[in-house]
Amino acid sequence: MSATPLKRTRPDTSKPESPAPLSFSPISRLMREFRAERDKDCAYPPGDMRPSLKRTLGFQRDPLSHLLEGYEKFGPVFTLRLMSVPVVFMLGPEANHFVLVSDAEKFSWREGSLGDLTPLLGDGLLTTDGRYHRRGRQIMLPAFHRDRIAMAGNVMLEEIETAVGGWEQDEQIDIYDWTRHLALRIAMRALFGFDPDGREGRTASDFEAALAYYSNDYFRQMLRGPGSPFNRLTKASARLDELILGEIADRRSASTTANQNSGDLLGMLLAATDAEDGSGLSAREIRDQVMTLLFAGHDTTTSTVTFLFHELAKNPEALVPLLEEQSAVLGNRPLTPADLTGEALPKLEMVVDEILRLYPPAWIGPRRVTEQFEFNGIKVPKGVPLSYSSWASHHLPDVWPDPEEFRPERFSKENKPLIPKGAYVPFGGGSRTCIGMRFGQMEVRAIATTILRRWRLEGQADGSVEIRQMPTLSPRDGMPMMVRARGAHSSANSQG
Repeated sequence: MSATPLKRTRPDTSKPESPAPLSFSPISRLMREFRAERDKDCAYPPGDMRPSLKRTLGFQRDPLSHLLEGYEKFGPVFTLRLMSVPVVFMLGPEANHFVLVSDAEKFSWREGSLGDLTPLLGDGLLTTDGRYHRRGRQIMLPAFHRDRIAMAGNVMLEEIETAVGGWEQDEQIDIYDWTRHLALRIAMRALFGFDPDGREGRTASDFEAALAYYSNDYFRQMLRGPGSPFNRLTKASARLDELILGEIADRRSASTTANQNSGDLLGMLLAATDAEDGSGLSAREIRDQVMTLLFAGHDTTTSTVTFLFHELAKNPEALVPLLEEQSAVLGNRPLTPADLTGEALPKLEMVVDEILRLYPPAWIGPRRVTEQFEFNGIKVPKGVPLSYSSWASHHLPDVWPDPEEFRPERFSKENKPLIPKGAYVPFGGGSRTCIGMRFGQMEVRAIATTILRRWRLEGQADGSVEIRQMPTLSPRDGMPMMVRARGAHSSANSQG
């Protein structure tokens, strides 16, 4: 009897279709959540399901305490009803690994609240799933190769040197606003070849105007009509489209070789082709990836640098090993991109890692469950919103002893290998690990090192700060600090 030949299924190498558009009507979104609860295929995980405006408002102001309380009461999988919507949360190392790596296919980014970013970011890496996301990531990965990032380091150092060179002793600066402006200039130049002081300089102001929408609370984001935050977002996004699509058209008129040799990400995207079908990116696809990287490439750096100097001001003893390391490794010579690796300045790297534990910029990872699953003996229904939270997972006392304390030694050469898998996820994980991670890490090292070699920054006398969660972790009222000479001392809370 002859064997039946096996049927081989060829992989689908056709260009994936663009994701379906999302509705941003408040009524349609609420109806979607109502249907998800009504049609669930199993019970929600344990939690607090009672409707409560107090809980909703409290979560908006201080989500961390609510998440840690839920973990303590119910374990790593629990449900909180926020507004009228039951939301499932998964916290802890095993939960993070489940959502990000081992069972990532059970979750949709786009159908989670990250889809709320599509009016600004379009169908970029942050807001897409499946084959469309994999294709975009595969095309963009070469732009973030180590050698490409080293080339961008020269632009970083030039911009930082100019920005810090304008400081004066005893001047007050808002380190949050200062870093935000600087990081956007670096992203515009290093990633896209835009001139921040030329015609493309409008990009920065329009981008900030659009991004301001996400700093509004949930209720204001739901408003529509003239003068509403959503209306301002759409107008600013339209202006950005005009400028960026115009730049893409101008670049398209140049040769492929010119774009390949431009040294910036935009040129690479224009010249890039899909390894499977040879297709390139459309103007709209390039625009969406540009906007996504502008968003990810400056907001996260701003958050990390701001909280780094906040913690150094509160913990001046941590500054001593950093300055000793700088003297030993760098002396008085100019900085180069080769100095901006974690291996070159390991003490600084420990501090940065601890800042990202305490204040991970992307503090929450909203998803939507695409198929029922079971975790830790608890079933989670299909179709419901679910989030993991790096911020909460990084503050679990059973994983991180004294989690509120600033302890860079947690990430020493000896201690780092002891951190459980999935416990530390400031950049996500698996196939969704932040593509610009190396770029952002180099930028933070460059800014911190340049400042520390010249100045120390004094914070508020009481060291307090109120944290805002959207779109990334940031100080609600900025971070005013005093610029002091390295050798000067003050009775105020200082860095040394």
